[in-house]
Amino acid sequence: MALTVHGIDEIRAQAGADLGHSSWIQIAQSRVDTFADATDDHQWIHVDEERAAAGPFGGTIAHGYLTLSLLIPMWSELLQVEGVSMAVNYGLNKVRFPSPVRVGSKIRAHGGIASVEDVRGGVEVVVDLTVEIDGVDKPACVAQAVYRFYA
Repeated sequence: MALTVHGIDEIRAQAGADLGHSSWIQIAQSRVDTFADATDDHQWIHVDEERAAAGPFGGTIAHGYLTLSLLIPMWSELLQVEGVSMAVNYGLNKVRFPSPVRVGSKIRAHGGIASVEDVRGGVEVVVDLTVEIDGVDKPACVAQAVYRFYA
C-alpha cells in the first residue's frame, strides 16, 4: 500500500523514509516480446526461447530496460503525492543490472527516499530503488531515480 503525502511540506518530511515494497510482477514471455517489438531489440537471449534454453541463462531473460521501465508501476505503489500542481520524472543518477530476470520470474521494487532538496517552485526527491527477484539473492536492478514535485 502506497504512502500518501499531501503537498510539498509533507514530501519534505519524508526524507530518509523507507517506502517498503511494491507487489510482485510476473515477467511473461509475451511482455518481453512486446518490449522487443517496441524497442527493436530482438536479441536472441530475450526472444528466442529455444536458443536461449541452451544459452548462458538457461532460458530467455527480460531486457534490462524492460526491468527499469517496470519501476513506473512499482514506484506508483510506493508513494502517492497529492496536493501538488505537477510531478515530473527528472531522470536517473545511476542504474545497474546486477542479475538477469529470467522469464517466468517475479520482481518487485523496494524504495527509500534518499534526499529531498528545495528547487525553484518545489522539491527534488532522490529515491533509491532496488528491483528484487523472487528467490534470487542479487537484485535485478539498482537505480537512483530523481523526481520533482511542484507546488
